[in-house]
Amino acid sequence: MSKVEDFLTAQEEQEIIAAIRKAEQRTSGEIRIHIEKTSKIDAIDRAMDVFHLLKMDNTKLQNGVLIYVTVEDRNFVIFGDKGINDAVETNFWDSTKDIMQKHFKSGNFKQGLIEGVLKAGEQLEKHFPWQHNDTNELPNEISKG
Repeated sequence: MSKVEDFLTAQEEQEIIAAIRKAEQRTSGEIRIHIEKTSKIDAIDRAMDVFHLLKMDNTKLQNGVLIYVTVEDRNFVIFGDKGINDAVETNFWDSTKDIMQKHFKSGNFKQGLIEGVLKAGEQLEKHFPWQHNDTNELPNEISKG
């Protein structure tokens, strides 16, 4: 399975989008997932590029989180904006990555992404709780490159 289109079924994508909506219900933070076949540059550098391309660096509180996945390279990166990275403990993304990696190793990509999204949402809620005037600043759909 090296095609982006084959990575998740349409039903799995909808379940992940539902998890994003659930995670964002209690926070002003924004979570996006981007899937690509491969990256010609370092995955962290590419995640940073995608973060900017998706305009995730334009959130009011700098609290966007991108989960970037390369299918063929079998790699992923969790990239948080300055606001969230300043608020969470240094090993937070590592613990989230470990949870996701456990599922990915057994081929359960959907569950790994759902659990990663929900864990990111918990931290966002702690540090960026939903306020009455909050709006969804970014789309929830999974982007593909």
